[in-house]
Amino acid sequence: MSDHKSRIVLIHVMNQAERKALDSLGRYKFEMFGYWSSTWVKYNQLGADMGLFEKKKPNPFKTLIDTARDMQQ
Repeated sequence: MSDHKSRIVLIHVMNQAERKALDSLGRYKFEMFGYWSSTWVKYNQLGADMGLFEKKKPNPFKTLIDTARDMQQ
């Protein structure tokens, strides 16, 4: 598979993982949110390590993470 096709497939599965993570969170399925959000992070790292991305993409869950950290204080 060419790098271009690999990049397209990887972006597609990352988008799926993001949608599934947010859907899980919206349905109070916290364990599944963790599964899908960590899957997105792993795919992002894989894309950067394989050279499919110039650099890692911004984490779409950053706002949620920041909100959780703010709530702890």
